[in-house]
Amino acid sequence: MTAAIEVTNLTKRYGSITALDDVTVSIQQDSITGILGRNGAGKTVLMSVITAQEAPTQGTVRMFGQSPWENASVLSGTCFIRDNQRYPDEYRLAQLLRVGPLFYENWDEALAERIVETFEIPGGRSIRKLSRGQLSAVGLLMGLASRAPITFFDEPYLGLDITARTLFYDLLLEDYAAHPRTVVVSTHLIEEMEQLLERVVILHHGRVRENADIEDLRQRAVRLSGRTADLDRVVGGYEVLRRSTLGTLSTALVTSTDSIRGDAAAAGVDVEPASIHELVAAYGMQTEEVAR
Repeated sequence: MTAAIEVTNLTKRYGSITALDDVTVSIQQDSITGILGRNGAGKTVLMSVITAQEAPTQGTVRMFGQSPWENASVLSGTCFIRDNQRYPDEYRLAQLLRVGPLFYENWDEALAERIVETFEIPGGRSIRKLSRGQLSAVGLLMGLASRAPITFFDEPYLGLDITARTLFYDLLLEDYAAHPRTVVVSTHLIEEMEQLLERVVILHHGRVRENADIEDLRQRAVRLSGRTADLDRVVGGYEVLRRSTLGTLSTALVTSTDSIRGDAAAAGVDVEPASIHELVAAYGMQTEEVAR
């Protein structure tokens, strides 16, 4: 597959703080990729550097083979919707709908109007008077209707209830199927968005912990559960990512191998696939030294 975005040995420092540390990732063209990790893991910084809103300390970024830095031909094909996206305070919805086509050559007016209706975005008040959820809906409108070849959504659903978030997921999948493009989403709502994602990048302490197709990632770990004494006999030879004990019962998230299921069955321990949510949570609990 063709890479839409290639990041190589990317480091971003703010004084003594290293936000990104030697990050190398490739994001495939016409795919939906999730960037996951705890707060402060570097998700927003990575998006900001890729879109040339911040300069890297070292390393390179390429979009379709070109550097985005001061490159209008590349940046005109990108759309970056932040979680705190700002618009001119006195703008109203109608003004945003008019400027959309000026910034995005693939702008779809019919889709924009449909999103206004779907999310019931009020047009009669200024942008600064919209609620948090309404502002998020405006961001979703701009990102989806732009139909930019590369679109970034940074926590795009803040303030939206479960119904509105589900409408967004459905709209994204529907429009992506009809008009494939490269979509990158950072999110904490992993369980909700897992069905959308084709590939996942997990960041931890500014470094890449995983960069894999989501189906491959689902095979990375298993959840073991059973009596503590039985679990102890099994996990000794495997990497334990997370473990909890309540009385005489324990559960453990363990790196998956060919032999784990047989060893667990022999010890009377139950084995289930681990979810992406559990895997991200387990990585997020690791110390910085372990993560490296």
